[in-house]
Amino acid sequence: MGDPPILTTATLTESGMSDNDIRRATRAGDLVRLGRGMFLHRSDVEALGEVGVHRVRARHLGRQLSAGSVLSHVSAASLHGLDLWKASLEHVHVSRPPHRHGRMTSQIHVHPTEVGDDVVLLDGLPVTSVARTVVDLARTLPRDQAVVVGDSALRLYPDAAADLLRVLAGSGHRHGLAKARAVVPFLDGRSESAGESLSRLRIAEAGLPRPILQYEIVGGNGRRYRVDFFWENGIVGEFDGRIKYSAPRDVFDEKLRQDAIRDAGYEVVRWTWAELERFDVVAERLRQAARRAAKLTR
Repeated sequence: MGDPPILTTATLTESGMSDNDIRRATRAGDLVRLGRGMFLHRSDVEALGEVGVHRVRARHLGRQLSAGSVLSHVSAASLHGLDLWKASLEHVHVSRPPHRHGRMTSQIHVHPTEVGDDVVLLDGLPVTSVARTVVDLARTLPRDQAVVVGDSALRLYPDAAADLLRVLAGSGHRHGLAKARAVVPFLDGRSESAGESLSRLRIAEAGLPRPILQYEIVGGNGRRYRVDFFWENGIVGEFDGRIKYSAPRDVFDEKLRQDAIRDAGYEVVRWTWAELERFDVVAERLRQAARRAAKLTR
């Protein structure tokens, strides 16, 4: 099932609502105003979430673009289905040739830039390619947000990896290119969530060795388990996003899984979303686990 269309003042009027009806429905919360003359039903807004609402707005405004303009940056990312973590979604982003002056309105942020051939059609709309979108966001977003987007891009579109290097090499002297050159080589499509991407960053920032992602090990019960992070000295790292624990049985199964991994002789270190903000504590737990593992191998 696709996204719902934007409700405009015109379509609401055609459905029999007067201007007063629209105002009353908006005040009551049944309609949510997304911009001038743009609305969605409250239930649709709640079902879509912030990124989904932006995607709907991007599609609607994208149909009004002039020739040569393409949806880009976070708007392109939303249409490609990439993860957007804490990125500002206030404006729909559009790129167009630099001879047309860039401007920001209450709805649209225009980037004056050449896009070249890095354009694809999604739902009939011109959108920057996955690789161009990732490089644009690696230039313009904070590193944490850029890595989350980039990891999800390589997870969903692994063939984009080669294009990333090509787009990066052809980016000339665009603003933020040094940031993008640092982000792109770090990206890894094996990260399965924003939390795992941020964990990789925190591990690197702590000066810890780079882990192997989604590594398969054999537990003490003989079963095979895939772990988030693995170090060859026998340390297992698990990011606990809690999404996987939707029922009491999930908690019990996870305990059995962790016991089986420990029974096989591995040190297990877990951390949560909150601990990503104070990762020095987790880093010390990982170092202590490494010291314990080293003693066992002497």
